[in-house]
Amino acid sequence: QVEVVESGGGLVQAGASLKLACAAPGRIFAGFVVGWFRQAPGKEREYIGHISWSGDHTYLADSVKGRFTMSRDNAKNTVFLEMNSLNSDDTAVYYCARTPFYWQRPGKASEYSYWGQGTQVTVSS
Repeated sequence: QVEVVESGGGLVQAGASLKLACAAPGRIFAGFVVGWFRQAPGKEREYIGHISWSGDHTYLADSVKGRFTMSRDNAKNTVFLEMNSLNSDDTAVYYCARTPFYWQRPGKASEYSYWGQGTQVTVSS
């Protein structure tokens, strides 16, 4: 079973920043778009954004646009989510996964595969 591993979460105060990493074994991200999602307790999994294979294009949900950015290091098979100006609404478990297509619209969880176990982000107010 291939495992994608998210890391970098933690407990921070409102207004702080965090940078999450999504590491994939081997080349399972090669040629694929990678997306980030999050899920808060009692809520459905929420799309955050996705990044193209080249890293030149990103699409972000309106809820995080202007605060979150994505990047990737294909040599290290790793995708990053940098989060700034965090608030309590950002508290959730954050996940990454891959999809073959770069859509000019928000992603759907059903379009993605190779999910990791997630990393917890908790923002205290």
